[in-house]
Amino acid sequence: MKKAYLALADGTVFEGKSLGATGTVIGEIVFTTGMTGYIETLTDPSFAGQMVVMTYPVIGNSGVNREDCESDKVQVKAVIMKECATHPNNFRSQETLESYLISENVIAITGIDTRALTKIIRTNGAMNGVITTEEPFCFENYAEAIQSYKVGAMVEQVTCEKAYTVGEGDISVALLDFGIKRSTIASLTSRGAKVTVYPAMTKAQDILSTHPNGIMVAGGPGDPEECMTMLPEIKSLMTSGKPFFGVGLGHQLAALAMGGKTEKLKFGHRGANQPVKDLACDKTFVTLQNHGYAVTENSLGAHVAQVSHINVNDQTMEGIRYVDIPAVTVQFDPESKPGAKNETYILDEFVNKMGGNHNA
Repeated sequence: MKKAYLALADGTVFEGKSLGATGTVIGEIVFTTGMTGYIETLTDPSFAGQMVVMTYPVIGNSGVNREDCESDKVQVKAVIMKECATHPNNFRSQETLESYLISENVIAITGIDTRALTKIIRTNGAMNGVITTEEPFCFENYAEAIQSYKVGAMVEQVTCEKAYTVGEGDISVALLDFGIKRSTIASLTSRGAKVTVYPAMTKAQDILSTHPNGIMVAGGPGDPEECMTMLPEIKSLMTSGKPFFGVGLGHQLAALAMGGKTEKLKFGHRGANQPVKDLACDKTFVTLQNHGYAVTENSLGAHVAQVSHINVNDQTMEGIRYVDIPAVTVQFDPESKPGAKNETYILDEFVNKMGGNHNA
């Protein structure tokens, strides 16, 4: 098996084995703590522009079933694993993870100490790095490119090219695509909604002219401040009187549109084991998350919004209910069910506000 090298911006170098495509890739290195769901992770548009460290030691145990993909391609720039299973065992498996990565032309590295790598990121924060199969390896050849790399504006790369509709339900949802996952759409159609997905740059008046029962903004990758030009449109949607629901990047953009601020987290929240507390019912749920930014505490006045959810680990803002307008946003993925008690009730509330009748 061909050698591969992983180098961080601080000069740390790991030597491992190449898996998947060969070549060189530079990106922001982040880690995810999920024990399962690796295909969903690889195809989640929120990971666009990033190289992902899988903290669970063995990845690929259940093989690959492309029905589980959250988008039509692998979104991560590269995959970093301690070990990749070579003989998956699952009745749904269609191929191995290695063959999938090769077919999708994705660079991956195995055989490195992912625990040590994760500790570096937790201590120093998410940082840029390079993975390469080119030899001989010399860090100085990549140092400048590593330092200058920026994830940048990724939304335009992951949003849909034109509007499309999914489902035939009795209630209509206009969904602004900033990097939407297929499971998010499915969570709405399963509740009786007809979902029309719009490109992220769609004007508010074009959406409102179709008279949807509700509006949702969901996805996606990158710094929310890279999407400042869309804030007036999002504010118009939020203040239209229609039930409004924001998820992930949509949560952050809604806060910015209403005068709030966002900040970059040291190493983000990524994985299917993130604890979130609903302040209204005083209950904590295990959630799926994938973000590197958060809405800054107290950046929205009490006359504008109220905090509805917080992250139990670091007390960052995970949910907002806006005052005087029917708008609710959450940072986590409400369609997922990583815990025994799940947070899908928030989706039920949104559907019911639109005139549906769905109970968790």
